Amino acid sequence: MMKKAMPSVWALLALLIAAPPVTANAVCRDMSHEDASYTVCDVSIGEDLRLFHSGPDGVLGSFAAVDDLLAPSGQRLGFAMNAGMYHPDRSPVGLFVQDSAEQTALVTTDGPGNFGLLPNGVFCAGKRFAVIESRNYAATSPHCTYASQSGPMLVIDGKLHPKFLRGSSSKNIRNGVGVSADGTTAVFAISNDPVNFHAFARLFRDGLKLPNALYFDGKISRLYAPELGRNDLGFPMGPIIGTVVPKG
Repeated sequence: MMKKAMPSVWALLALLIAAPPVTANAVCRDMSHEDASYTVCDVSIGEDLRLFHSGPDGVLGSFAAVDDLLAPSGQRLGFAMNAGMYHPDRSPVGLFVQDSAEQTALVTTDGPGNFGLLPNGVFCAGKRFAVIESRNYAATSPHCTYASQSGPMLVIDGKLHPKFLRGSSSKNIRNGVGVSADGTTAVFAISNDPVNFHAFARLFRDGLKLPNALYFDGKISRLYAPELGRNDLGFPMGPIIGTVVPKG
């Protein structure tokens, strides 16, 4: 009986070159911290993380609309959540940078509402991830491929926002993002139980061990994590952040 010829080194190399690259996606998990439930998604540098707002027909407003926008290029959302506050017309409140182009300007003044509860900050995705206090951002002008301003800051250099009260009765479903000290990982979190700001900030500092974290929003907070069977529905959103992966 004749033995089948073993493939040559060159043939194996050709197969490796032809094989599609492995595309990482956010890893999402449920966790508890201090008797509250959260869903947390880790995104690493090198993953295709983008901010979305508008398409050819105007404001996208939903995870499904982002998926539809990506579909013609053979892509889809891997994970997503709302990514900052917005005006009644759903335009971003504060800085919004998409594909290195500033769409709306940075706001450094205080004001009413959670956004104006200084210090607020900017989530920046570039060569590294960062959460930067807004006035520091204005002073340093870092390059961000994508950036979204929101507020308040939850954790600032390992300390909780000074105006948070541990016993506050203001509780909502809340979402936000924290960044590892080396800037290689962004951790997105949403509470599954109503929590106050102090408890949500402690999740990032004490539960996730992240030195800086930024609040995105509350009440309208939503998550798309298909591996967890999660596709939160609700009113149209403004800015959306998510990973992009090949469709299939």
